[in-house]
Amino acid sequence: MSIQNPAPPLPPRWFIRSAWAGHRLLYRATRLGLARPVPGRKAGILRLRTVGRRTGEQRAVMLCYFLDGEDFVTLAMNGWAPSHPAWWLNLQARPDVEVDTADGAVGVRGRDATGAERDRLLARFDDYRGWGDVRTYAAARPHTPVVVLACT
Repeated sequence: MSIQNPAPPLPPRWFIRSAWAGHRLLYRATRLGLARPVPGRKAGILRLRTVGRRTGEQRAVMLCYFLDGEDFVTLAMNGWAPSHPAWWLNLQARPDVEVDTADGAVGVRGRDATGAERDRLLARFDDYRGWGDVRTYAAARPHTPVVVLACT
């Protein structure tokens, strides 16, 4: 008999969705809201621009990230729901995208980190405040992709 880790408490889904919608609105209205990561303190915030896999329309989402060399690293989470977020599904269909950062737009190619690289990157989330206990949250889901956005 295996004992599963209980899911940590989370804010209601409506609250999470409202917070991210407010952040996107702030960015659209003012171009503020992007930030560089500061190791030991805070994760950065970027704007990922994908193309809808079914509609072909431009989509954008604000994501927290940290840098691994020149690559951006984030998690494909959907408010920690078991399903993957739409941006991750779009990125899998068309991995060559752009991100807007505090330093400007950058072309990247997205992929899911695997094996030892995934373990190494997952441990690095502890270096940044604001993520909570990432490993506990990730263990409560079937699979949480550690997404590498490699500069092209």
